[in-house]
Amino acid sequence: MKRWWTYQQERFPLAAHGPLIAAFSLSAVCFSRLLRGGTGWPPAATAAVAFALALFAFLHLRVADEFKDREEDARYRPYRPVPRGLVSLRELGWVWAITAAVQLALAFELAPRLGWVLLVTWGYLALMSREFFLPVWLRARPVAYLATHMLILPLIDFCATACDWAGAGAAVPAGLAWFLAASLGNGIVIELGRKIRAPEREEEGVPTYSKLWGPRRAAAIWLAMMLLTAVCAGMAARRIDFVPAVTVVLAGIWLAAVAVAGRFAIRLAPAGGRRLEVMSGAWTLGLYLVLGIVPMAVKTWS
Repeated sequence: MKRWWTYQQERFPLAAHGPLIAAFSLSAVCFSRLLRGGTGWPPAATAAVAFALALFAFLHLRVADEFKDREEDARYRPYRPVPRGLVSLRELGWVWAITAAVQLALAFELAPRLGWVLLVTWGYLALMSREFFLPVWLRARPVAYLATHMLILPLIDFCATACDWAGAGAAVPAGLAWFLAASLGNGIVIELGRKIRAPEREEEGVPTYSKLWGPRRAAAIWLAMMLLTAVCAGMAARRIDFVPAVTVVLAGIWLAAVAVAGRFAIRLAPAGGRRLEVMSGAWTLGLYLVLGIVPMAVKTWS
């Protein structure tokens, strides 16, 4: 178990990912419930299934990356768990199979329709793992690569929302598309934030957006992506009458991000890129809290 604990700490740290995934899944369930005019918090079983489906979905993304990047990792990143022999790809395949079986059982137990939504998500992940059968074309076009791979996030989010509407035997609620668009934007913000580095932290064989665009331009694009995500969040907030709170919270976080990006652009210090990654997490957590969980609390307790 010790080696699996080490793998978790290095490649899928629950202490960092757990709160974000919990906010992601609960926000999805609450937002769907609010769109449907539901009152009170979602049932505990619904929230628990949404969290489990999302947690295992993100774990599957990590496992898929281990398979997809095995040759590059062996060549350029031998310090990672798989190349150094801490765990094997065969073992990770079993982890995927067991957790996928749990996902499917939970989904069909809550609502058969949810199981079919989950299967669509798996199908897209399978295409991602094969680079959509266009590996050379995609890797030569980093923006297209980013867009196609981040589309898995609104699919996972849609699956989490389905725990509410499918579980209740209802149709897909109108207005959900803006929430899913904000989820896509959040994924891009996180992906940009973790791949913007100062020159001293760049690694051979590791593609980053700071290499592609330069660190200062990459930081500016990161900020612009936050703004675009905020617009989508604002449109989603209109559907649940919560625009002022969403605007104030996201504006505050974005101004803090401007300060972080500004310091990074001026100094290009090695630690600066790490701060962008942390701020990406704070942005994502704040958005999901204020777009689903907080309005549900306000409308439940008022």
